[in-house]
Amino acid sequence: MHPDDWHLTDDVDGFLARAGGFLRSRPGRHVMQLTWAERVRRRGAGAFGADAPSFGTLVRAGELRGTFYRLGGLGLSPLTPEEADSLAVRLAAEGHVLPRVSADHATAAAFAAAWQRHTGATPKLRDTRLNLYGLHALTPPRPHPHGRARLLGDSGADLEETVRWCAEFAEAVGEDVTVDAATWPATRYADKRYTLWETPDGVPVSVAGMNPLIGGQIQIDVVYTPAHLRGHGYAAAVTAAVTRTALAAGARDVVLFADAGNPSSNALYRRLGYRVLTGWSVYDFA
Repeated sequence: MHPDDWHLTDDVDGFLARAGGFLRSRPGRHVMQLTWAERVRRRGAGAFGADAPSFGTLVRAGELRGTFYRLGGLGLSPLTPEEADSLAVRLAAEGHVLPRVSADHATAAAFAAAWQRHTGATPKLRDTRLNLYGLHALTPPRPHPHGRARLLGDSGADLEETVRWCAEFAEAVGEDVTVDAATWPATRYADKRYTLWETPDGVPVSVAGMNPLIGGQIQIDVVYTPAHLRGHGYAAAVTAAVTRTALAAGARDVVLFADAGNPSSNALYRRLGYRVLTGWSVYDFA
């Protein structure tokens, strides 16, 4: 085992060899670590721009206690204030410049305060805070809207449909990304599978996506209904359909994020049998 300290690497395979068991021991709270490490492993480090992704593990008393990934911003596993401070000291000493940090509320706040102490950067908490949900037991929506779920393929007209829905979703949530046929392979949307909810006459009214199975867990990511079609139960129906697909694919755990300030979506996920695992925050650094 490495000496007690933070150990940094740009070798994603080495990172997963050291930290994989630790991350899979609490897959829900480590969903972003698992997702982005696997994304880098599959696509290669060069797929994410000029700055190479990096990773880190924290060893204390011979035991792995925490991890991070850096891909633009910094993503952290749950850390104590002392552990967050020690990482801030290490990264500041090596001259890192961070645009943001994301983690559970307590960890993100601890690191943001430590980063300000050690670098002078001013942290600003984003207005949108998230709840991370984990599936307890799927409860089908009631009432259930008429229609059917249709899995989208990854070529031809289905791919065009997928790109269109994801572009509309990204714009609706204010994500600073261009999603079109040219940029699609490099976006975070490209490695998901998507399901549409269609009315009985075949009109698509809602979409949900899911990430690949990683460490026995699947994250549902992208649930979107256009504003003029909301209030009919379409989001509940497509989320339930994708949840069943995830379970059929072998997922022991199914997780998703929701805007903590949106009472409708939070109530929806609770009705479907999801429970809050933790709150999630992002701090931007000036």
